[in-house]
Amino acid sequence: MLKAITNILSRATRDRSAVDVSPSSAPAQGSHGRGPRARSGARRVVVAKFDSAQTTPDNRKHWANADGLSPNAAINPEVRRILRNRARYEVANNSYAKGIALTLANDTIGTGPRLQMLTDDPDANARIEDAFEQWSRAVDLAGKLRTMRLARAESGEAFALLVNNPAIASWGSPVSLDIKLIEADQVCTPLLQRGRTDEIDGIVLDQWGNPSAYRVLKRHPGDSGILRAPVDDLTAYDTFAASAVVHYFRSDRPGQLRGIPDITPALPLFAQLRRYTLATIAAAETAANFAAVIYTDAPPNGEADPLEPMDEVELEQRLATVLPGGWKLGQVHAEQPTTTFGEFKREIINEIARCQNMTFNFAAGNSSGYNYASGRLDHQVYFKSIRVEQHHLQLAVLDRLLKAWFNEAVLVEGLLPQLLRERGVALPEHAWFWDGVEHVDPAKEATAQATRLANHTTTLAAEFARQGRDWEQELRQRAKELVLMDELGLTPAPTPPTAPAGSAHAPKEDDTDGNEDSDPHRSEDPTRAQASLA
Repeated sequence: MLKAITNILSRATRDRSAVDVSPSSAPAQGSHGRGPRARSGARRVVVAKFDSAQTTPDNRKHWANADGLSPNAAINPEVRRILRNRARYEVANNSYAKGIALTLANDTIGTGPRLQMLTDDPDANARIEDAFEQWSRAVDLAGKLRTMRLARAESGEAFALLVNNPAIASWGSPVSLDIKLIEADQVCTPLLQRGRTDEIDGIVLDQWGNPSAYRVLKRHPGDSGILRAPVDDLTAYDTFAASAVVHYFRSDRPGQLRGIPDITPALPLFAQLRRYTLATIAAAETAANFAAVIYTDAPPNGEADPLEPMDEVELEQRLATVLPGGWKLGQVHAEQPTTTFGEFKREIINEIARCQNMTFNFAAGNSSGYNYASGRLDHQVYFKSIRVEQHHLQLAVLDRLLKAWFNEAVLVEGLLPQLLRERGVALPEHAWFWDGVEHVDPAKEATAQATRLANHTTTLAAEFARQGRDWEQELRQRAKELVLMDELGLTPAPTPPTAPAGSAHAPKEDDTDGNEDSDPHRSEDPTRAQASLA
């Protein structure tokens, strides 16, 4: 019955997609050299099709799991639980998975973001920046942000509760705001609350679809004593307003409210990598465990001295011996192609890293197959992704934290300038600085920087921002140094003149300056490094 309905719908779809291009529907052709009129009733039908929409015996199994589920139905609680557990297992037991997750966290967060206020009052800016820096150190903001980035890689999302912690005062900050991180397992809809249309797995939505509250279990579902706990403890939860919860995840589909691990597409590849490594080791160990084997080429009924099958013969070192008649001495060889082991690992690590927008040399910790130009090219792709991630952090996490900090700081007498206290909770204009990326060739970068400043295509603020530093603080520090150097009778070393391009004294460009074609020894594919990863 279902097949018949499907055929009817398919036939109707083909009829609707048919395009009438019959000559009779075209303007009549007269006797002005346009040819004779087409025969009445002639009709040509064109049916448009997509090869990817065809289901054939060859691709039926490949597309068997394709569905039309909504984003939140596709990543239902059970699916996310399985993905979290498997991703955490790989990160805990696979050195490449752990290294990739740590690299993402360290490169994205670094030593932590630094706040720069952009109001018209320099003294007020300095006071706010110092107070926020003091609070950031007290709550270990950089460490918690790195943990949140790690959690997103292996759990898909991270939650932070904005709580009042009186102990913060003893750690050097008058603002008692603290950040309490919780795992995604604890944010869920309790059993007695399931079935509500205005709630998606622990996230309560308002009439416009915005999160208005979060349900958080008081105990982690995976606590060791959870089985011995009372039933009331298993279902006990707290409801927090959305303003008190920071939810950090990546939304890949419109309307998606929960996240899945970043390494989800690579989970089967991690398993293949480990299996191949273990199989290679097992083959080598099997060949090494057998010192020698005795075999014969004689037929089953041939003439050979009788020996017991699978009998063991102990051989002494550096001793010549005589074998029984008709028997030969040989060794077991590892038939597994160990020569392709390194190439297989390079290719699969490159595929694993791609879903993280990470290049092979960052994922493998090996740049032996790169020259200067190819390394810089890959760095640009990777660090552009890092900048996008940092911008997402600024909007989803840091600005939320800064606003909550301002709400608490205005209540502390004398901490903030009076003008900002009178303004209320409106967030002043500000910017965030992150750790800069060290250039591979500092000399060339310094020359390019001097050129940009000389022709006014950049500013000191932009150049210092590339390094994650505040240009005002750096200039003030430099002014202090110059005053002290003058007081001590020291003079800064003169900058050596730069020879104009094309002159006889200008440095020659080589393959490390971006001209990849000038290096005949450069690998065609950086992932195919000559050095083995085995």
